[in-house]
Amino acid sequence: MKSPLAGSRPAEILLVEDNENDVILTRLGFQRSKFLVNLHHVANGEECMAFLRRQAPYIDAPRPDLILLDLNMPRMSGQEVLSQLANDDGLKDIPTVILTTSADEQEILKMYKLRASSYIVKPVSFDEFLRLIRILADYWLTVVVLPTGKAKPTPE
Repeated sequence: MKSPLAGSRPAEILLVEDNENDVILTRLGFQRSKFLVNLHHVANGEECMAFLRRQAPYIDAPRPDLILLDLNMPRMSGQEVLSQLANDDGLKDIPTVILTTSADEQEILKMYKLRASSYIVKPVSFDEFLRLIRILADYWLTVVVLPTGKAKPTPE
């Protein structure tokens, strides 16, 4: 089954990343991919939660189809963000991909227990990073069927 998002509208992706070089590489990777993407960027977990909750200055922010979340950030870590997402009924259905430098087994397990959708260790090389973003975009924007945000939640 083809994702309903593929080709219908630009994907709304929220990149939560404090390293400007990684932001530039991620933007470049999406630009080189075949997908229409609106890549939104915030530099820390506090800004991420404000964006997702549409608090100032993000009052008109779109609901992301996908979150790319770094773990090691100032002010609020990626782990804290993931924990808040998991406990927020209005946000916990947004797929969240951990995109970080850490390959620590305990950290990986912890992130999956917090309901991370995927855990990806950032490649060191420029070409491999761009390749990773293209593969990530292909998988999440064509293979996976993402929630549209139109469905009404059912009582648990």
